[in-house]
Amino acid sequence: MVKNIPPHGGKLINRIASAEDREVLLDKAKNYAMKKIQLDSREITDLDMIAVGAMSPLEGFMCKEDYDTVVNNMRLANGLPWSIPVTLSASKEEIEGLKPGNDVALIDKANEVIAILHLEEIFHHDKTKESLEVYGTDDKKHPGVDYVYKMDDYLLGGKVSVVNRAKPGDFLAYRLDPAETRELFVKRGWKRIVGFQTRNPVHRAHEYIQKCALEIVDAILLHPLVGATKSDDIPADVRIKSYEVLLEKYYPKDRAMLSVFPAAMRYAGPREAVFHALLRKNYGCTHFIVGRDHAGVGNYYGTFDAHYIFDEFDAHEIGITPLFFDHTFYCKACNGMASYKTCPHDSANHVILSGTEVRRMLSEGEAPPPTFTRHEVAKILSEYYQSTR
Repeated sequence: MVKNIPPHGGKLINRIASAEDREVLLDKAKNYAMKKIQLDSREITDLDMIAVGAMSPLEGFMCKEDYDTVVNNMRLANGLPWSIPVTLSASKEEIEGLKPGNDVALIDKANEVIAILHLEEIFHHDKTKESLEVYGTDDKKHPGVDYVYKMDDYLLGGKVSVVNRAKPGDFLAYRLDPAETRELFVKRGWKRIVGFQTRNPVHRAHEYIQKCALEIVDAILLHPLVGATKSDDIPADVRIKSYEVLLEKYYPKDRAMLSVFPAAMRYAGPREAVFHALLRKNYGCTHFIVGRDHAGVGNYYGTFDAHYIFDEFDAHEIGITPLFFDHTFYCKACNGMASYKTCPHDSANHVILSGTEVRRMLSEGEAPPPTFTRHEVAKILSEYYQSTR
């Protein structure tokens, strides 16, 4: 019988309140003058991912001991690997009158109560330390660091009970919780599933490493991130169209699956590579592709730092197998896709285009060469770029 890989920590967390508890908590929030805190889009996304087990073993926003050990040592207080702090911030005014043991109503931008925080701790947010340790810089030009410095000055820790799940209006056909992807993997008889993280369109280089990985596993989960990203990243709806056409025309239908990954992008480079791997384990993946400069931005990280960071953990405690890939490209001399590990030819033979050059070509209606991207993908991207001119 096909079984799923165990989730991180051994148990798939569920923090969605039962129908009975939901009514009690909503009544308490309404009638007992419960303090309310409004969440931003990342906090709402994190909350939902905690609730459905995507961030197992977390049951809520981090308390100080977990936060400190994650920032300092990439581990939770119990020693389990975890590389990114998952926190809820609050202002001095918001914490006034609050104390551990209180319940706090967490509300969305429409002021609807979406969850109750069972407050355990209030502690000061050391933004400089978090930036330097997690992102490797305190430069506010780094989008992850910029977010940290814009957070409020205090962090609230405690378990959560979700009473009204967020209602995304997009990609509904592809929004699958970890319990659902796990059920589908078993139903399809897939024992070994490789996850692929992306916030960009899939070009030929990505396709090449995905298909290399498919040679050693049963199936691939194309799991594009659709949470908050930088303003200059290609919008998720455009990317989804490009994934759909690729899967339809160039991938085996019984060995490939598309589902969206709702997380917000941190751009934390190596640490986020570990984070992405652990969360894909919770979705049921047994393997995870780590390419060059995974989750990087600008020149803040070395090309293969996201590979090297996995050496800081024992394989059994990570529990998901990372598959490391070098820089890949089309080589004219090889007459095919290759990487620096497999190609002996001079770089003059390699079809490598910068993001700036690709954007220029697409915005001007010029198609990148088919050795760089499939023409169907180029058409979708060209229509998008020309519409934004």
